[in-house]
Amino acid sequence: MVFPDRERFRAIVLRYLETPCARVLQSLGLSPNFVSVLGFSVTVAAAAFVGSGFLLAGGVVFLAAGVMDLMDGALARLTDRVTDFGALLDSVLDRLGEAALFLGMAVYGLRADNLSDGRVLFFIVVIMLALVTSQAVSYVRARGEGLGVFTKTGLMTRPERVAMLSLGLVIGLRALEVILIIIAAVSFITLLQRMFYVNRALRDHGGAGHGVDKTGDTL
Repeated sequence: MVFPDRERFRAIVLRYLETPCARVLQSLGLSPNFVSVLGFSVTVAAAAFVGSGFLLAGGVVFLAAGVMDLMDGALARLTDRVTDFGALLDSVLDRLGEAALFLGMAVYGLRADNLSDGRVLFFIVVIMLALVTSQAVSYVRARGEGLGVFTKTGLMTRPERVAMLSLGLVIGLRALEVILIIIAAVSFITLLQRMFYVNRALRDHGGAGHGVDKTGDTL
């Protein structure tokens, strides 16, 4: 399910943040793809801050990158430059950006002098769980769209992940650990929600694709 409150909030953000900022970017002559690459670059900078031990700075910069991520789509719609490649580029850079941030957190954990070996191991494990489940949520949506089923179903989507990770980084390590556990758990639930939704939609439409991609791998 997609929550009505989320859609209302999304409409407010679109009206009062995305569209005005997109007009500024348009006046600067920037292309949507350039904004996508710029947002990715800012995310990598956030990951570098985190890996260097500056969690607060990393959290603030990552949140800024998340806001920038809203701008490329808004700019593309405003300038009538919506393209399939632009959507692909944005999606790929989003995944790479999140992976970079998780890598930065892992580096932080390995370099921290005040953490015991057991605490470091725990931190790395929850990072990996959050990363894998988050990427799986995005993959199910993309694979579903490849089968003709479009869904934003679920509790933990990218905006929620960006907001929670930024908050955890700003507050500190203990809060970040708790938030990573929450992201991993709720992302797993979201993964099941999306798989259930896609499966039901395929059955309702006669099992289009029969659950097999062009390589013959079952889904």
